Amino acid sequence: MHTIDLRSDTVTKPTPAMREAMARAEVGDDVFGEDPTVNRLEAMAAERLGKEAALFVTSGTMGNLVCLLSHCGRGDEMIVGDQCHTYVYEQGGSAALGGIHPRPLPNQLDGTIALEDIEAAIRTDNLHFPRTRLICLENTHNRCGGAVLTLEYMRAVGQLARRHGLGVHLDGARIFNAAVALGVDVRALAADADSVMFCLSKALAAPVGSLVCGSGEFIAEARRARKVVGGGWRQAGIIAAAGIVALEQMVDRLAEDHANAKRLAEGLASLPGIVLDPARVQTDIVIFELHRDDMTPEGLAERLKERGVLLLAIGGRRLRAVTNYHVTAEDVEPALQVFSEVLG
Repeated sequence: MHTIDLRSDTVTKPTPAMREAMARAEVGDDVFGEDPTVNRLEAMAAERLGKEAALFVTSGTMGNLVCLLSHCGRGDEMIVGDQCHTYVYEQGGSAALGGIHPRPLPNQLDGTIALEDIEAAIRTDNLHFPRTRLICLENTHNRCGGAVLTLEYMRAVGQLARRHGLGVHLDGARIFNAAVALGVDVRALAADADSVMFCLSKALAAPVGSLVCGSGEFIAEARRARKVVGGGWRQAGIIAAAGIVALEQMVDRLAEDHANAKRLAEGLASLPGIVLDPARVQTDIVIFELHRDDMTPEGLAERLKERGVLLLAIGGRRLRAVTNYHVTAEDVEPALQVFSEVLG
């Protein structure tokens, strides 16, 4: 039975070109700065994001963490959306390991944090309060259904941050999805952020790794933070080689994932018990609600799994499906047929 895996875009396996590049990669000790393939990947990432420098890290969680540790000291405060990955899914690492106080604000349905909410949350200089140091954004926004933060919003937050002397960190795990959806150069989306993290191992289909991008001075601090959390690489060029292929070959095809997600959303919206507005699906993530008295989201996921369709229940009535490199346009209709059979 052919399995259609919609759990995440992290389930992708490396392409043949990636495997070939990994087999042939020239390597060295990256802690000494001597791995030429890692160095090439970092230079390529910095150039693609329009930043001075970049740092290769094991995961998006590590990338976000080293950025937060580099921006903030113990007792400093970061402003973050209450649905952001950094706040919800990263085990409170910034507080646990960095002593950084999170100030969660409501995410809007489109993934933004209202500008007036951000401004109101910035602390005055008062010895009773932590110092506000950083604004954290996420683009695309996972829990808001892969929503894309626009250029105009990114610029507005950047202007607000500069007005108050704050830094901006962008969790851009899927920033290339955002750029493709908007039809803009990814540099434009990154321009107003002081640091950007993006993942190679999600929609870009590399097996491991993320990049942190920023100024040369910031990346020097991030490299120290990476070391203290145990992230020093050795002959990492073997996996950096796959990341180079990902940046060279996998960005433009993201539009295929977006089109498949839109078609999936349109089909799901017509099924009994499914609550979903297809117009809100902008990238590769489809989040919908199940309103049935005879079935829970977990129960639906289990029954779909028995028929070869995998997806995730993510709390409450909500489920998430993510299109990816291994889900083709030809897979969408069979997946919808399984949904229809299960939902009756």
